[in-house]
Amino acid sequence: MAGKHVFLVDGSSYIFRAYHALPPLNRKSDGLQVNAVLGFCNMLWKLLRDMPQDNRPTHLAIVFDKSEITFRNEMYKDYKAHRPPAPDDLIPQFGLIREAVHAFDLPCLEQAGFEADDLIATYVRETCERGGTATIVSSDKDLMQLVTDCVVMYDTMKDRRIGIPEVIEKFGVPPEKVVEVQALAGDSVDNVPGVPGIGVKTAAQLIIEYGDLETLLFRAPEIKQPKRREALIEHAENARISRKLVQLDDKVKLDVPLDDLAVHEPDARKLIAFLKAMEFSTLTKRVAEYSEIDASEIAPQQSAKSPMAPADVAQDSPATPAFGGEPDTRARGTTGDLFAKPAPAQPKAGGVQENLTPKALADARAAAARGAKFDVAK
Repeated sequence: MAGKHVFLVDGSSYIFRAYHALPPLNRKSDGLQVNAVLGFCNMLWKLLRDMPQDNRPTHLAIVFDKSEITFRNEMYKDYKAHRPPAPDDLIPQFGLIREAVHAFDLPCLEQAGFEADDLIATYVRETCERGGTATIVSSDKDLMQLVTDCVVMYDTMKDRRIGIPEVIEKFGVPPEKVVEVQALAGDSVDNVPGVPGIGVKTAAQLIIEYGDLETLLFRAPEIKQPKRREALIEHAENARISRKLVQLDDKVKLDVPLDDLAVHEPDARKLIAFLKAMEFSTLTKRVAEYSEIDASEIAPQQSAKSPMAPADVAQDSPATPAFGGEPDTRARGTTGDLFAKPAPAQPKAGGVQENLTPKALADARAAAARGAKFDVAK
């Protein structure tokens, strides 16, 4: 993959970013709240169309958590146990967001038993081993351990790139030592225990002084500060467990090979059909104008006009497939220009899409959430 550039979008968090970016918005035809769907679509469109010429990917995917139950829960039953459930008015939008991903025609990746971060870590490792470079579209601190000379992160909300210097600025240590610091500091959001009384700054100082977690724990009796010494000795096992919880698994057996993420031209007519069904008139107009297509000639996508009831949508994770089917193993075709104006194509009867797949869904999510900034007043 020498010369190839892989974009991996952390999609799981982007649904919530989209949801919180816009005030409540109801579809006129049936009153369904669709603010998260609109925010997601706007962000994805912005990401794809505003990509700098010198930073366009040859491969692109959006990666999601399939569920909140992973191997980490088997290791530590309270992992992420305190996270609140998704808002009631967001749950009915999950299925439509999946349809949006399918409409944008992007790979959507998720695997049972693993978090999105583990999949990203595995794709990143493979990319670098094969001579390519990678951009992780996220600002999640847990992914900063993956930053190297060939991997950067990109926070679209702040239009900020995160490289090795930025990781050192945040954690006080280089990326390869981030898990050591996190093991000591813990994480209240994910319920990673860590060591009481030790924050990121102190943890960084200790790791710099002692080199790694095991050396620190072995030499803990030497520490002069009584409270710190006692905390490290008493909570040594929690620190070890915490390290395992925050360490990403980069050896996941991937359902979708890296080569299958090659970018290709999207079907603008399919996207317009979905946007019309959602009644997103402004974005429909933008896509139609960009693609030089008469939107009035395209029928709204019927499946998007009849969303699933909230009870039909799994609530353990926004990435749980809302539609049946095996993972999308369609060949992506030869690498194309994802950002070029698509060639004219014949609309499908009634604008109805093919069966959705987990892969197609997750893609657009993360990509969408990457970067759009919203004017809440509008």
